[in-house]
Formats: sequence, C-alpha cells, structure tokens
Amino acid sequence: MRTPDIVLAEIARKYERENVEDKKVRSRLQTINAASLVTPIDLEVALKSGGAYLELLEKAKRAKLKSPSLFDAIILATARVYSSKVLTGDEHFTDLPETITL
Repeated sequence: MRTPDIVLAEIARKYERENVEDKKVRSRLQTINAASLVTPIDLEVALKSGGAYLELLEKAKRAKLKSPSLFDAIILATARVYSSKVLTGDEHFTDLPETITL
C-alpha cells in the first residue's frame, strides 16, 4: 500500500482542528508510516495531478459537490502512477475505478 506524503500532513491538520492530543496524532501517523510506503510527490505524480484535479473538478460540478482540493488530485494521481487504490470515504472519489469506499 502507498500513501502520498502529503496525506500525513492532511491527517495532522485534521487532527489539529479536532484538538487531538499531539502524542495520539504522532502515534497514528507512525502507524500509517509503518503500514504503507510513504511516497513523495515526484515528477510523474506532479504532472498527472493537474489532469486529475480537472477531472475531479468536473465530477464535483456534476454531483454538485464543493470543489476538490489539490490534496485530492495528488492522491488520485499517486494511485494512478503506482497502480494503487484510494481508500476513502470522500465523495469526490465515488465511482472512480481506483477507489475503495470506506
């Protein structure tokens, strides 16, 4: 399993907003780090992120969802570059072949 490195920052931000204790946040991030291959944003992922963003944006407009984030595009691009799956509950990823909905 691969995890884009930016996901660690996104999760940390989420927990910060929820006032989760730093020790617990660190433990959860370490668990993700141990359970998956944390993957940096390389040239190929960066190039594919632009197209992934536009695809997610059009999909969001059709579904009347808020605009996706750049995080979402990077996650989708990483999945495509590495032939991986996206494990998520985020509606932006609904019905994409790379998605496993939680």
